[in-house]
Amino acid sequence: MNDISQPLVALRGICKTFPGVNANQDVDLDLYAGQVHALLGENGAGKSTLMNILAGLYRPDAGQILLDGQETTILSPRHAFELGVGMVHQHFMLVDSFTAVENIVLGMAGPALHIDLNAAESRLRAFSQQYGMEVPLNVPVGALTVGQRQRIEILRLLYRQANIMIFDEPTAVLTPQEADTLGAIVRRLCGEGKAVVYITHKLREALTFSDRISVLRNGRLVATLA
Repeated sequence: MNDISQPLVALRGICKTFPGVNANQDVDLDLYAGQVHALLGENGAGKSTLMNILAGLYRPDAGQILLDGQETTILSPRHAFELGVGMVHQHFMLVDSFTAVENIVLGMAGPALHIDLNAAESRLRAFSQQYGMEVPLNVPVGALTVGQRQRIEILRLLYRQANIMIFDEPTAVLTPQEADTLGAIVRRLCGEGKAVVYITHKLREALTFSDRISVLRNGRLVATLA
């Protein structure tokens, strides 16, 4: 485990309420560069809500988000990407009729007509070879396997230079072999200094893949352990 004095991300007193549900209650969480931090808890414990706040999908009702020690308000998923935060959701955010390249550049800042798809494809091929994530880049993603779609989501995070990567129940739709491959990819990302959050309700995966584990129960943080 890396010995790092200041967390890359510090969440302090995060609260989020939906009608009839206290999804997060005064949650503190520190994420460090070069570590996999598992968020462990049963379905409905508040794990995904907490990370959706960090990824810009929700705004907290109370609490602070500090990135590199600076208090930050994350306004949207695009803003989160600009700050280096990206998330692979349990239900992939891909347009089936678009290719991998088109999905990855979709929504990026700048005039759409000025996006160089050939340059984007070349860069993505380099990433896919570097990380052992070979996927067809010019085929509509609706024709690809679930494992290939997940790799496209990871390539999107790499393409957008995210250094804080969130994986929400990433093995729920994978075969055991694909899950092992994903674990190797995650360890490699951490070896390059990225902070990875691994949301799961599977104890074996948390113990296998992570450096630190935080346990959520009924929206509250009950433990953080090495």
